Amino acid sequence: MGGIARTVNYKGYRFDIGGHRFFTKVKRVDALWDEILGDELLLRPRLSRIYYNEKFFSYPLKPLDAFMKLGPAESIACVASLLASKVRPIKDESHFDAWVINRFGRRLFDTFFRSYTEKVWGVPCSEIKAEWAAQRIKSLSLTGVILNAFFKSGDHTSLIELFKYPRYGPGQMWETCRDKVLARGGEVKTGMQVVRLTHDGRRIETLTARDAWSKEHTIRAKHFVSSMALRDLFECISPAAASRVADSARRLRYRDFILVALIINRAESFPDNWIYVHSPKVKVGRIQNFKNWSPDLVPEPGTTCLGLEYFCFENDELWRTPDSDLIRNAARELREVSLMTTRDQVLDGCVVRMEKTYPMYVGDTFREDIRTMKEYLTSFDNLHCCGRNGQHRYNNQDHSMYTACLAVENMLGSHHDIWNVNVERVYHEEVQPDDETPMGEE
Repeated sequence: MGGIARTVNYKGYRFDIGGHRFFTKVKRVDALWDEILGDELLLRPRLSRIYYNEKFFSYPLKPLDAFMKLGPAESIACVASLLASKVRPIKDESHFDAWVINRFGRRLFDTFFRSYTEKVWGVPCSEIKAEWAAQRIKSLSLTGVILNAFFKSGDHTSLIELFKYPRYGPGQMWETCRDKVLARGGEVKTGMQVVRLTHDGRRIETLTARDAWSKEHTIRAKHFVSSMALRDLFECISPAAASRVADSARRLRYRDFILVALIINRAESFPDNWIYVHSPKVKVGRIQNFKNWSPDLVPEPGTTCLGLEYFCFENDELWRTPDSDLIRNAARELREVSLMTTRDQVLDGCVVRMEKTYPMYVGDTFREDIRTMKEYLTSFDNLHCCGRNGQHRYNNQDHSMYTACLAVENMLGSHHDIWNVNVERVYHEEVQPDDETPMGEE
């Protein structure tokens, strides 16, 4: 249960697919989390760092720490580069590289942003649309810290230092939710593949799904909520959408994900919840320390469980690498970034492959394709597309849940624009005074 927000249980060790903090500006979503889990929802401290140039930077960044680790010469060069970008900004900032360079300078982009971003997405930064950067990059940057270290000026919005987290991982939330549905007489069917959605041009009429035994089941309903990938959804629609619309769906691209969980014979490892790895020398992009998310995720007190995250495309070389090789390489990369010594022993490991984890913001026709698909899908009175893949938008789980909340209200007669959730061009984890405005309201 939970999709990419599920919890995997491997021999009693539980781990999260990507690290899901329960943080939101939307009060109704926060209240729903509390309603479902109650005291099982822990309040956890946030601690993360960036591994860059063989050093660990505090994150959110601290002026003295960043200045000392970058060095005076590099700090000054970054500031000079920033000033140059302000004097001569790139006119067309519709792509990630230009957006970042205009705000942080080319030097910082080339030495800090480029390698990590291209590791995550597998394409040049010049192919990634600026919408992703605007929503995901904090205004609190290395350059800002350096400027503050020199001039002691400028106030930044604070970033969250605490977040909620289920005792046994995010999957506990959805498993509990499932149990509540069943207790009220509802049904939850898993292991089913949607193969067809029939419609009359205005309303979806039936859904046909195939079970593990290849038997098809047809369901008729008043409303249909879809969180499946848009590309897959359009393949199921019958009669098919016009070729112009269907072609837009076929052009959508996704980035896939591999998690290598290592059980290590050490009671404690590093103090962070997670570490971003900005080194091009290793393939790992981020490292989770599950014990620091919740101690109950690790059953044996003398051990720890680390999750190494790799970004790839389905069926590429990394995706096809045998589990045993992935586990061995992950252990080697932990030593490479100084998070495991030769004395440490990997007791066991587990590999999880996750398709379509990240909807990609790429392609010359990306904006028009999304607009075309949205217009078509919203022409159905009873089809509600929610969530990250359901809208091909890099939503966090609070955004995804909020789209679902609005969908339910629409079924009851409201007229919310669900597609307007998470379109604000600010980083969503910045805490600002009196920020109570719900997203997506008309």
